[in-house]
Amino acid sequence: MLTLDMVYSASYKLKEVIRRTDLIPAPKISDKCSVYLKTENLQVTGSFKVRGAYYKISQLTDEEKSRGVIACSAGNHAQGVALAAARNGIKSVICLPDSAPISKIEATRSYGAEICLVDGVYDDAYAKAISLRDEKGYTFIHPFDDEYVIAGQGTIGLELLEQLPEAEAVVVPIGGGGLISGIAFTLKKLKPEIKVYGVQAAGAPSMEVSQRDGKIEKLEQVATIADGIKVKEPGEHTFDLCKEYVDGIVTVTDDEISSAILTLMEQQKLVSEGAGAVPVAAVMFDKIPEIEGKKVICLVSGGNIDVTILSRVIERGLIKSGRNCLLNIELIDKPGQLKGVSEIIASLGGNVISIHHERAGEGNDINGCYLRIIMETRNHEHINEIRSALISKGYILK
Repeated sequence: MLTLDMVYSASYKLKEVIRRTDLIPAPKISDKCSVYLKTENLQVTGSFKVRGAYYKISQLTDEEKSRGVIACSAGNHAQGVALAAARNGIKSVICLPDSAPISKIEATRSYGAEICLVDGVYDDAYAKAISLRDEKGYTFIHPFDDEYVIAGQGTIGLELLEQLPEAEAVVVPIGGGGLISGIAFTLKKLKPEIKVYGVQAAGAPSMEVSQRDGKIEKLEQVATIADGIKVKEPGEHTFDLCKEYVDGIVTVTDDEISSAILTLMEQQKLVSEGAGAVPVAAVMFDKIPEIEGKKVICLVSGGNIDVTILSRVIERGLIKSGRNCLLNIELIDKPGQLKGVSEIIASLGGNVISIHHERAGEGNDINGCYLRIIMETRNHEHINEIRSALISKGYILK
């Protein structure tokens, strides 16, 4: 059974391997509350997951260690287990979904783990890991539904109270629920009045749906750029702990997550993966009205984003925040039309970065044409200003 003594024991044990990550103010994230960021994206292996994995493995018997360990993961738990196993001199086998970012797969391999790629998502990798455990006799290291793992993640709660004793609310990502279970349990035991809120991706709301229905639910499918929290079904321990200690769960869209990743990069100079950015997205887009006027900690849980998708995430973030805009304009095909449009955009401070001009197709005015413009803008108000100016000059926007 999870106890505070386990969390304190984990905190002592983890001094061997983790770094105490900084808590930094982020005043530009929201004008409605005071935001602080717990930078677990700068943790060893780039994620909080090493905390739970290392503590769990440290508690194994010599006989269990001799057989080796096996785990399943979308990437971050994999790296934590691989590092913990290497530090303890034992064999590790990691089952990962084949959709996991290549960077996470290679990082896990670099710690000395044996990799087993599985077709599907996390839950499919889990089934494979259980099969291999039964076949080979490995000890299974669960990524979230294990009380030693949860205690390891709970050490973050101890650090938060030391770093900001006056904190009034903490916002935490939820996948399977191990992180928020450990943090919420620890915080509520030591400071019962503090509020703890969870955030899931709208495309993978397994814990939110389960808590709403009052029982563990398994989603038929999940889809989100936040691969670290793309889980179909929460755990039994984590479901119960969330029910008892978590004050609310909200969801954010992929566009909102992308915008949060971009904001963290630009304003805080922090690289965050999708799962790590969901608390920031929830605060940025006012998903938790109860935190208004409070001192709020957002847990940036990991920074292991695949660089091959980072550019796409940034592009989505630019569009969501009004920094990029696409205009489709119907014109009469005569000299000066493009000049007129360009002058209006330039006079209002827009920056054209791409233009495509084509004549109208069948069924349209024979003298018509279309202008497709991509431009850089300041925000959504700036876009509306440019659109209004074009319309007032007689241009037709599609």
